[in-house]
Amino acid sequence: MTDHDFSAPRLFIPAAISAGATIALDKAQANYLGNVLRLSAGDTVLIFNGRDGEWAARVEQGGRRVVGLMPERQVRPQPAAPDLVYLFAPLKHARLDYMVQKAVEMGAGVLAPVLTRRTQVARVNLERMEANAVEAAEQCGILAVPAVREPVRLDDALAQLEPERLLVFCDEGAPVADAIAALTQAEGRAREAGIAVLIGPEGGFDPAERNLILARPRTLRLSLGPRILRADTAAVAALAVVQAALGDWNASVSE
Repeated sequence: MTDHDFSAPRLFIPAAISAGATIALDKAQANYLGNVLRLSAGDTVLIFNGRDGEWAARVEQGGRRVVGLMPERQVRPQPAAPDLVYLFAPLKHARLDYMVQKAVEMGAGVLAPVLTRRTQVARVNLERMEANAVEAAEQCGILAVPAVREPVRLDDALAQLEPERLLVFCDEGAPVADAIAALTQAEGRAREAGIAVLIGPEGGFDPAERNLILARPRTLRLSLGPRILRADTAAVAALAVVQAALGDWNASVSE
C-alpha cells in the first residue's frame, strides 16, 4: 500500500476492466468526473471493480461532456479478499454508515448484519451499506470490496459460519484479560480456517444468546477492556486487535 498514489482520483466501476476497452459511464459518474473533479479529455483516473485489479484509465469526452474511460494499464493486481467475516448488530443511520466504513478500512472481507433480541434496527438498507463500503474502498486504496450479506437472525448467522472458522466473540461480560495474548494463542486455528468477529447491539446480548454463542465450537470469548464501548467504537477496537494478532497487521501471519 505504500506505493499507492493517494493524490489521483479513484473510482469504483462495476464493469469488467481490460486494456483498450472503453467503459461507458452513467450520468452520476460522468457528472462526478466532469463537474465535481473538473477532469477533461486525456486526464487520468484510477479505476477498480473488485475483480480485475486497479487500472490507470484515460478520460474520454463526447462534446463537452465526460462520457467514458479508456483503461490503459494495470497498476496493481487484484488481491484475494480478506478472509475476515464481520458480524454485527445493525445501528441507526449515521452510526451504521460509520461502522461500515471503518470495517472496510480495517480489512473486513464480508459485512454480515445480525438481528439479535436487543437490536434497535429492524430494517437494514443494504444499498446504503454497499455504497458506504465502495466509498471507503475508493478513499483508502482498497481493491477487494467486501461482500454485503442480507440480515439474518443470530442463530442462523452462527449456523452459516464454517465449522472450522474461528469466531471471536466480543463480550462485555468476559473477564478483562490480555486480548492480544488470547488471540495469539488461537493463531494456528485462524490461519487454517479464517476468522469471524461478532459485535453485539448497544444493549448487549441477552443470557440465552450468550449461551448459544459460547456453545459453538471454535469460539473465543474476548474482552475489549475495562470500559463499556459503544457498538461502533467496539467495531474498530475489535478489528484492530484481531488484525494486530491474527491478520494482515501481523507480518508473521500475513506472509
